[in-house]
Amino acid sequence: MSAKRDYYEVLGISKTASSNEIKSQYRKLALKFHPDRNKSVEAAEHFKEISEAYAVLSDTEKRNLYDQYGHSGVDGRYSTEDIFKGASGNFEDVFSDLFGRSGGGGFESIFETLLGRSGGFGGFRQQKGADLLYDISITLEDVLHGRHMEIDLHKYVDCSTCEGSGCAPGTSKKTCNACNGQGQIRQTRKMGFASFVTVGPCNACHGQGKIIEKPCKNCKGSGKTKGIRHLPFDIPQGIETGDYTIPGEGESNPDGINGDLIVRIRVLPHPKFKRDGTDIFYDSQISMIDAALGKTIEVSTLEGTEKINVEQGTQPNSIIKLKGKGLPRINSRGRGDQYIRLVINIPKKLDKHQKSLLQEFEKTLD
Repeated sequence: MSAKRDYYEVLGISKTASSNEIKSQYRKLALKFHPDRNKSVEAAEHFKEISEAYAVLSDTEKRNLYDQYGHSGVDGRYSTEDIFKGASGNFEDVFSDLFGRSGGGGFESIFETLLGRSGGFGGFRQQKGADLLYDISITLEDVLHGRHMEIDLHKYVDCSTCEGSGCAPGTSKKTCNACNGQGQIRQTRKMGFASFVTVGPCNACHGQGKIIEKPCKNCKGSGKTKGIRHLPFDIPQGIETGDYTIPGEGESNPDGINGDLIVRIRVLPHPKFKRDGTDIFYDSQISMIDAALGKTIEVSTLEGTEKINVEQGTQPNSIIKLKGKGLPRINSRGRGDQYIRLVINIPKKLDKHQKSLLQEFEKTLD
């Protein structure tokens, strides 16, 4: 695990910054990295980092300890929970300014984001189950119309005997006596005039706060057994080759967070069409006579055929656009276009009569 960065560096402020400067800088960074505004994993981690820095530096007592002893002065005296709860008023001021009194879910939701009812930091984060990968190949027609899928995933599923609880039928989990259901043990050590508090996961319940006294015999207390999960889902119109996530459909973790299912979609090459985003391209072969004289021809589209007019005197590689005959825009309205390139076929062999006719025609061009 990497060492914590300096709190002043995290917020981008000097060590002489006033409380108003600290609050102003945190407000700017919170707007940028708040989980409701920025969904990337990196942003969530940045938000926690800047929030921890603000929780310490916005509190006079904690800031003085940090200025004198660095991280050890704060971490040795406060748990991560105490750091944030002690600064709750400071956070309420910032987020009511940013989102309104009811915006951002209030400080309770901010506190949950930082410490997590589904996680937290400082070593108490719930473990996430493994992600699963499933490969699917689809056609360009599937991209046009969308496709309903039903797949069978071989994974751990809830035990049928205990319904996922891990407990023998007729029993339930009991509150851990060692930590009183907190999942963590706090120890206080006195060193001279100072008291240092350390917080760690409870060894009895492994940080869960609950203990299974009588494990289910079928799953040995894990709550999971190997099985098959039948999963229906829809591939949306306009999708492209790439990895797409179905949250929570990966492997489960007892008393933790389910992993995700990564659906790896590959759009197969089409024998007639080439794709560029929402546009498709198609080559239509015409004779040099049709190009010279003009003609109405039929061309293929993803939905059948379409008639187009080839103008008299059309030159090689001319492009005709069929508006709205391309692919849908994913999660949006409208469609791309189809572009038809006219490829003019020149005969490779001519008999004497054909040559003579062309030579006579050439003379009329002078």
